Amino acid sequence: MTITSPSLGSPSVWTDTRLLCALEEVVEKELDRHLKVAKDWMPHEYVPWGDGRNFPGFFEDGEVWEKGQSKVTEIGRTALVVNLLTEDNLPSYHHEIATLFGRDGAWGTWVHRWTAEEGRHGIVMRDYLLASRAVDPDKLEQFRMAHMSEGFESDNRHSMLHSVAYVSFQELATRISHRNTGHQSGDPVCDRMLARIATDENLHMVFYRNLLKAAFEIAPDVTMQAVRDVVVNFRMPGHGIPGFERAAAQMAIGEVYNLRIHHDEVLQPVLRFLKIMDIDGLGPDGRRAQEELGLFLGGLDAEAAKFDEKLAARKARMATRIDA
Repeated sequence: MTITSPSLGSPSVWTDTRLLCALEEVVEKELDRHLKVAKDWMPHEYVPWGDGRNFPGFFEDGEVWEKGQSKVTEIGRTALVVNLLTEDNLPSYHHEIATLFGRDGAWGTWVHRWTAEEGRHGIVMRDYLLASRAVDPDKLEQFRMAHMSEGFESDNRHSMLHSVAYVSFQELATRISHRNTGHQSGDPVCDRMLARIATDENLHMVFYRNLLKAAFEIAPDVTMQAVRDVVVNFRMPGHGIPGFERAAAQMAIGEVYNLRIHHDEVLQPVLRFLKIMDIDGLGPDGRRAQEELGLFLGGLDAEAAKFDEKLAARKARMATRIDA
């Protein structure tokens, strides 16, 4: 159902400012709900400090990092670096959403709360990686400098509504990536830490997903177009990380994040919650966006099926080699 208001205008003239005002009460409600269910936690409690020792540099007893010191698997190291470097760009993410959503009222309170909670993720991950010697610390810092020096600009920075649609999927994608990284890491300490982070990411997803649902109720046509654009052009925020394409391929094969996971565990849960294909009362632009979204999802599922076949064939070859 489309809701209009004389003070907010009609669906054909929805602007970012009008949408921000129209959704303010929803943001306040979702913020209150979030603060009631979110639990504070201490990053330092998840770090194996007893495993730590000095690195070379200013310390005479410093020990050079070697791969054999790491407790995590090869795919675990790759995914951990990608996940941490993604978290490292928090200053850019904060700047972008603060610019789009504002720093006042319920929107501003949410922006700062979200940033504070996300800050824990980078803190605990870096402390874990260094204390446990999970990855090469020199390369990690070199990657961080290169990645952050490039800055970050979202594909959806032009539109508040596109940004809300994007983070509804991206927060869930990040949760899935962290959880699967923990499962594949081979280290129970790492798995426990990433499970804690994933819990935060899920709560963030719920906030944005509920906000997106409310946007459909007041401005269904433009919201449908935003969701279509975001789903069709979706990229993870870490795509600018040095060597990202190679790392993404390794993570796909390692079943941390791939097309099947993206389709089944990220896109579909959010779209089912929104009942996206059942929304009616749309105008011509909204209906076209809905149809295009359905066609894209069908094509993506077909691509995922091809990937599944290739991955199964690869596993069969690897099993044959092991048995030989």
